[in-house]
Amino acid sequence: MNPLKSVNGTIILGFVTAAVIIFLVGGTGLNVWSLVVWLHVFFGIIWIGLLYYFNFVQVPAVGEALADEGGPGPAAINKYVAPRALWWFRWSALLTWLSGAAALEVMGIGLKDAFTLSGDGQIIGIGAWLGTIMLFNVWVLIWPNQKKILGMVEASADEIARGKMVALMASRTNTFLSIPMIMCMVGQGHGLPF
Repeated sequence: MNPLKSVNGTIILGFVTAAVIIFLVGGTGLNVWSLVVWLHVFFGIIWIGLLYYFNFVQVPAVGEALADEGGPGPAAINKYVAPRALWWFRWSALLTWLSGAAALEVMGIGLKDAFTLSGDGQIIGIGAWLGTIMLFNVWVLIWPNQKKILGMVEASADEIARGKMVALMASRTNTFLSIPMIMCMVGQGHGLPF
């Protein structure tokens, strides 16, 4: 029974290994703050990693597959890869945002100070705003249009064409926003002078 033979087993093994490390280095190293921030980073890596995968790998590859008259076409990606990747993408986006909101509360900054850019919440608040815009784009612009593009919901050719542009622009917007968002998140925890 090798846990590395399944995604769930691999994830569970990772969390168990992390717990063992915490126990071996003193057992008290994980408090509520560090657990929430750890989960926020974990979900954020999944979300932004998939965002970069879509923009740097999948979209260009599907474009090339469409242009390759003798090739296999984009069917395999669109039928098997994209729906699964989009599932992880949208849920990791939501869990990133929720764990980020929890981290703000546990850190003592709070949602109010972060979103009003007050006091100690200014730099991380900018990051929280960027993350909120990105979450909106995932659930309101990207996902509904991807369902049309992938044939998961019925749509006309015109709706699919419009959907492709809306989803692409929202995804590219998230890609560029992710860069300053990451800077703001790291800046808060590492005292960057902003």
